Amino acid sequence: MLEAGRSPRHERRLQGKDAGLDAVRAARAALGHELASPRAGQRREALRLLLVARRSAVDVRREALVQLRSVIVTSPDRLRDELRRLPVQRLLDRCSRLRRSKTATPDELAVRLVLRTLARRIEAATVEATELEREILAHVRALAPQLLDEPGVGPIVAAQLLVAWSHHGRVRSEAAFARLAGVAPVPASSGRTTRQRLSRGGDRQLNRALHTVILYRRQHDPATKEYIARRVAEGKSRRDATRLLKRYLARHLYRVLDQRTPLIA
Repeated sequence: MLEAGRSPRHERRLQGKDAGLDAVRAARAALGHELASPRAGQRREALRLLLVARRSAVDVRREALVQLRSVIVTSPDRLRDELRRLPVQRLLDRCSRLRRSKTATPDELAVRLVLRTLARRIEAATVEATELEREILAHVRALAPQLLDEPGVGPIVAAQLLVAWSHHGRVRSEAAFARLAGVAPVPASSGRTTRQRLSRGGDRQLNRALHTVILYRRQHDPATKEYIARRVAEGKSRRDATRLLKRYLARHLYRVLDQRTPLIA
């Protein structure tokens, strides 16, 4: 006979708590956990690195654009009136060509220099992100071109799916992939209330990729719109319907990655 101690608090928070789950955790503590197989593949590693670099370039572009607009708000009246109504691309073109002026005051000279620097930084980050996206697309087409046929799945989402899934056999089932994506149902009952919520653990970048697909499908995919309307008519909220969609999408994309027959919605 073995005695298992109390399971860690973070595990109970992420995976839920009831008598059945406590028994499973106690048995696993006694038997030991089976280690997951590591991610593998040269192209998968290439995708991971490209995604990291592309995410950094996008963050730099977004932050610099916010700074650019903030500087315009506090710039001298003449310069602010000229720049504030321009669309993004024309604004960047104009700011990148700003030059020093002998008649400008010291503060205006500083504003011009900062705007030019930020605009050129945004343009450089945009070019960098575009180049990385082309490289990501080439790897995705080589590894799993069928992913790109799914509504809402572009090169970046497909790359994130491939990085998380890695290779055949690493993720043993649809349920395991849903757990990895943070969309597996977790018991959250209390008293007379019986309910479930989605897991808050797993790969958050993978979870974000699924959420991106759901956002696209809610706006552009007729089947998704019909499904949400049907669920709402049955008494569920749009939020609950979206949770169900995430769980279905994780199972469906797992089968697409595993090259099996897709699920029927």
